[in-house]
Amino acid sequence: MLTLFLQAMLVVFILVTLLWGWSVLLKNVSIVDLFWGIGFILVNAIYAFKSGDMYTRKILLLAFVTLWGLRLFVYLASRNMGKGEDFRYQEFRKKYGAERYWKISYVQTFLLQGALILFVSLPLLGTNVETHSNALNLLDYLGILVFIVGFTFEAGGDFQLTQFKKDPNNKGQVLNTGFWKYTRHPNYFGDSAVWWSFAIFSISAGNYWTFIGSIGMTLLIIKVSGVALLEKSLNENKPKYREYIQKTNSFFPWFPKK
Repeated sequence: MLTLFLQAMLVVFILVTLLWGWSVLLKNVSIVDLFWGIGFILVNAIYAFKSGDMYTRKILLLAFVTLWGLRLFVYLASRNMGKGEDFRYQEFRKKYGAERYWKISYVQTFLLQGALILFVSLPLLGTNVETHSNALNLLDYLGILVFIVGFTFEAGGDFQLTQFKKDPNNKGQVLNTGFWKYTRHPNYFGDSAVWWSFAIFSISAGNYWTFIGSIGMTLLIIKVSGVALLEKSLNENKPKYREYIQKTNSFFPWFPKK
């Protein structure tokens, strides 16, 4: 298992280094966001094809990770195309100075993202290494169900938000229909559920500690780069969002409060 993890680490290190070099030429760190989904596809492919025969659980995982990663890549690429560098990286560039930020971004952004991909991917490693037959059990079917629910919320939430933003009449308004009626962050809830489905596959295969990767992904989503960051921004920029908060669950879907 360790050898396989180190092989994936080497590939990720080379790729994020090349991507960083490209970002320096473009003067745009935002391209690192596109690597997030693709990085997991590549790492999982290494785990799958280098860990022996392709059994049913490994094939399911390969399909699910690829579907999740490609959808995320296409969504982010279409959303960010032609918009320049994300405001987060622009703020860092101002803070550290353009003459220094190109070096700082390598560690702060690119190497950090590579390390996070490797850590979060642990349940993928556990599933691939510990699967030794085509047999599936009840946990596998639970994992399939959780993935379907999570992917539906994530992809559906992103689609509904995209359609909402396309209408100029919605500027300054709050999306509170569809999946957004039941949770303020259906896409983040869905993303977390997808990764817990991968943890379930790992436990089903007999590996019980690598689920810490799914815990890491959930903490990132809720506490670091997802819910917490977005809630702060929306509270400051959209007065109607405070009313939305009073009626709608933050993360787990539930019926609106009266």
